[in-house]
Amino acid sequence: MTERPPEPPLPEPRWYDPGRRDPLARPPRTGRADKGRGGRERRGDGRLLAWVALIAAGAGAAGAAVVLVLGMLVLGAGAGSGTAGSPVPAPAARTVELSAVTAAVDAVSPAVVTITTRAGDGALVAADPFALPATGVGSGIVYDASGLVLTSRHVVCDADALTVRLKDGRELAATTYGIDTLTDLAIVRIAGADDLPVAPIGDSSGIRPGQVAIAIGSPLGTYTNSVTSGVVSATARELTVDDRCGSGMRRTLRGLIQTDAAINPGNSGGALVDIDGRVIGVNTAIEGGSEGIGFAIPIAIARPLMRQAAAGAPLTRPWIGIVHEPITPALADRAGLPVDHGVLVALPAGEAGSAVIPGSPAEAAGIRDGDIVLAIDGVRIDAAAPLDLLLTDHAAGDTLALDVLRGGETIVLRIVLGVRPAQG
Repeated sequence: MTERPPEPPLPEPRWYDPGRRDPLARPPRTGRADKGRGGRERRGDGRLLAWVALIAAGAGAAGAAVVLVLGMLVLGAGAGSGTAGSPVPAPAARTVELSAVTAAVDAVSPAVVTITTRAGDGALVAADPFALPATGVGSGIVYDASGLVLTSRHVVCDADALTVRLKDGRELAATTYGIDTLTDLAIVRIAGADDLPVAPIGDSSGIRPGQVAIAIGSPLGTYTNSVTSGVVSATARELTVDDRCGSGMRRTLRGLIQTDAAINPGNSGGALVDIDGRVIGVNTAIEGGSEGIGFAIPIAIARPLMRQAAAGAPLTRPWIGIVHEPITPALADRAGLPVDHGVLVALPAGEAGSAVIPGSPAEAAGIRDGDIVLAIDGVRIDAAAPLDLLLTDHAAGDTLALDVLRGGETIVLRIVLGVRPAQG
């Protein structure tokens, strides 16, 4: 009779999908033998199963069935204990995820506020005394004890009156301190504020896909201080959105954090938080018609504005004055470009005119249409370090060196940064 080769042992059952390991769970212990009751080392069940299989292989069909059944009974009796039939105490409950996420929420949630806006009071009442003013709702993050709140531009840009509601129930009047001219951010100031909770501010420069992300905000304006969690899905994303602030223009937001933590209307301006309880982003948008695709502006892009407001200065952004397209490997291949990084100075296809804005710092520095700007002060421009993000490290009036590829040669141009106009 031909001997049958031993069958491999069956995998152990699991209560969860092992393909998505809990990022907060403790790593398994290594270098120690698993012991049952009384400190006795449990011998490997795999070796016992192998002996059973070998015996079964030489026992014939009927004998094999009996041996295998007996083997399974032996394994069942000994797999869970050091002594047959003796139960092993369940391992201590692992509370790493619960404690870490709740601690992060406890640190930030008191400083996440609900912002209610009212627009058009005077004009509406004059035209129709029975008309109600338009109202909106969003979220914000108290980052300074003087009453400064970081939020989304589209939450407050058209508001005539603002009310900020804290987690502790207080409702306070507020005003718009300033609007970002680069991206979807704004600063709000709470009037007569004292004893305000302040959110810890983190560093978004080192975040990586797969790390835990927690979104806190007021979805739909009803479920205040709601918490959802997920992971950072990607970084350096780009999204083009309709400008909700009356310009009628399309705005491109760059350098965004993508997350699968649920973000809903009303979450705009709320906090994206890391597992250490620090704000790493400002929730701003979701991909329409999708689930689990939300975006946040990295806190690194917001930080210069936060500092300006804390110092009592107007909100400004440095400006070069070019229309550009980030170069990706796909664009380089499609357009036959000699490099796969930097930005191409060019208008969108079909538009006439120059991509260098007249009277801009770029025009004064000698930048031309078709140039490829490769680096700023020696820092390479690419998906991980987009042009807009690199510029946030500088201020208007700074002089920078631009590495520019033109006609197959790299030249260096000196440029003095200007102030970005409201619609620049």
